[in-house]
Formats: sequence, structure tokens, C-alpha cells
Amino acid sequence: MLEKLQQIWKAKDLRNNIIFVLLMLVIFRLAAHVPIPGVNVQNLREFFAQNQILGLLNVFSGGGLSNFSIIMLGVGPYITASIIFQLLAMIVPSLEAMSKEEAGQHKINQYTRIITVPLAALSGYGFITLLQRQGNNLITTLTTSQWISALITVIAGTIFLMWLGELISEKKVGNGISLLIFAGIVSRLPSSFQQTLATFDASQFLNLLVFIAIALVTITVVVIITEAQRNIPVNYAKQIRGNRMYGGVSSHLPLRVNMAGVIPIIFAISIILFPPMVGQFFVNASTAWIAGTARFVINLFQNQLFYGIIYFVLVFAFTYFYTYVIFHPFQISENLQKQGGFIPGIRPGRHTADYLQITVNKILLAGALFLSVVAVLPIIMQSITGTGSLVIGGTSLLIVVSVVIETVKQVDSQLTMRDYEGL
Repeated sequence: MLEKLQQIWKAKDLRNNIIFVLLMLVIFRLAAHVPIPGVNVQNLREFFAQNQILGLLNVFSGGGLSNFSIIMLGVGPYITASIIFQLLAMIVPSLEAMSKEEAGQHKINQYTRIITVPLAALSGYGFITLLQRQGNNLITTLTTSQWISALITVIAGTIFLMWLGELISEKKVGNGISLLIFAGIVSRLPSSFQQTLATFDASQFLNLLVFIAIALVTITVVVIITEAQRNIPVNYAKQIRGNRMYGGVSSHLPLRVNMAGVIPIIFAISIILFPPMVGQFFVNASTAWIAGTARFVINLFQNQLFYGIIYFVLVFAFTYFYTYVIFHPFQISENLQKQGGFIPGIRPGRHTADYLQITVNKILLAGALFLSVVAVLPIIMQSITGTGSLVIGGTSLLIVVSVVIETVKQVDSQLTMRDYEGL
């Protein structure tokens, strides 16, 4: 570990890149504490602490939503736009062809940035309206000019974070958007520890030990599942070209247990958030049955058991759905056949595609169960410890571990490149 740090410090360009990334993250955290005028921040924080669904969205905004800051939407609209184009690329043939070319990828990235603007405007309008209708003096009455100013500010905040993320990604020490979410999650740790210590007493000592044990086990399992993969052996036939012989080597095709990453959780959050958010708009309706239905929907999704079951099922289903969207066994089989590769004991073509699909289905069950348990882990921990302060955010933990692993790998790859340059 010390040797790695020494190598990083000696590599001037890598050291400067890491310092630049850290400065960008500091700017991000400073922006998260600049509130938009006309909001009662203290009441807003208490409201988010009581609402588990909005609290989960607050994690992705790095706490900016509970502070009603200029970056209150975080990178959520940009992530949504990226997911939209990623799914469209699997459906629209022209976008699929563009995604396979470098110039086409640049165009898709540009389209993603453009779509982020209306998505940010829609999200900003929805959240401001939702918080205004909550009462409790969360937001003061805004004039038309204040409304327009607040909306432009939150849109600019999202674009600013999108720009910061791209600047960080250019330094090749981690994915910029992922690091921004990572910084937002980690920044909440001191306040969580402070809250735990403030409410801690001797009777909770056993709960604290259980919490630490489960936390360590959870971190270990997250690391194992994140890195786990099934290696499918692949042999390449010998080919003679001119006077030379090529091929005749053995390799493997890696199939990750968790191909979908955290995308299914983001999909599930979007679905779960929609009914209660719509209900908030109609809770004060003049028609009695509409207002009653809205209150019923809100109370239903606030129920821990119902929320946990729906969340678990949605994450499990979306894991299969998204994996089928991004994994194409027939295309992989066709590419292997063109390259002279084959899986031992399996015929090329359709038989290979069927074998890959069956294999993915087997390992996907473990990945889907893992993501589903990670998603509902806070509810499980709350029922075990009996307190809301000793809670492991499973989704947050998965993001943190994934980002750390990805960043470490990129730094290691840059150090390896410098070793080859020395040779």
C-alpha cells in the first residue's frame, strides 16, 4: 500500500490528476451547501428524514436535495438521460449502429447532454411543487420571478455537475459521475456517526456489536459479488495465413454475476417514487374520493413491509430485464464464430448462444437476489437493531464499493503503463 502511494506521488502527472479530482469534489461539496432562497432548511431536513423514499433520492443528490441547494437534483437527470439512450440503442437500429462507432458515441453523448436539460426542468418543477404542497413552512410562497429564478438555478446546477463529472473523467482516475455520487454518500458519514453517538446508551451496546458485524459481512459480500464472474472457456482454431500459423490458443469469456450494476435499483426507485409523488399533488383535492385515494397511496408506500416487498420484487425483476437488454448471446456467438473461437463441447452458432443464455440465467439468480437484498438492507437493519440511526444503506454501500474498485483499477492501470514506459 505504501509502495503504491509512493509510486503515485512520484508520477507527477498522475499526482496532479488526483489533486485536480479532489479539488473538483471539494467544489461539489461546497455547492451542495448553497441553498436556494425561500426555504426553511431545518424543516426540510426533518421532512426528508421522515420520508424514506425521498431520503433515498437525497443520497443520489449528495444531500443537496435536503438542503434545497443549487445542485438539489444532483446528477439524477443526466443518469436518467443516459439510461434512456442506453435502452434506445438496444431498440433503435440507427442508434445501435452509432453506439458501435467512436464518432457515433460522441453524438449520443451530445444528445444525452441536450435531453438532460428538459429532464432537469421537469424534475425541478415537480420537486419544488411537491415541497410547496407539504405545508410545514418548507418553502415560502414564491413569486413568478422567484419561481423562474429557482428553476433556472437548479437546471444550471445539474449542468454544472455534468460538466464537473466530465472534467473528472478526462483525468482517467475514475468515472466522474460515479465519483460525485460517491462523494455525496461519504459526506453523510460524519453526521450519521454523530447522530448515532448522540442517541447511544448502554442498552444499545449489543445492537452496536450486531451492527458492526453485519456491516463487515455486508462489505465483504458486496466486494465478492461485485468482482465475481463465471469464466467460460474458449478455444481458438489454428489458421494458416501465408507462411504463418495463427490461433490455437485458449482463453475465456467472463460473465459477471452482477452485470446490471446499480441500474435496476435506480429503475425501481423511479417506479416506487411515482405513485406517492402523484398522490402528493392530489392530497388536498376538493373531491373527497380523490383526496382519500391519494392519502391511501401515500400511507401505503410509507408502510415498511409493503415498501420493502415491492422494492425487493421490482429490483429482482429489473435485474433480469436490464441484463437481457445489455447481454446478447447470439451476437457473442456470432463474433466467436467469426474469430474462429468455440466453447469446448458446444457447437458454434445457435447452440453456443443457447448455452450462454442458460449459463447467464443460472448466475443471474444470485446477482438478482444479491441486488434485491442490498436494496432492502436498511429496512432489515432497522428491524434488527430497533433504531433508525444504526442502518446500513445497502445501495449506498454498493455504489461506494463499486466506485472504489473502479478507481483503484484505473490508477493501477496508469501505474502499469508507466512501468512499461520505463522498460
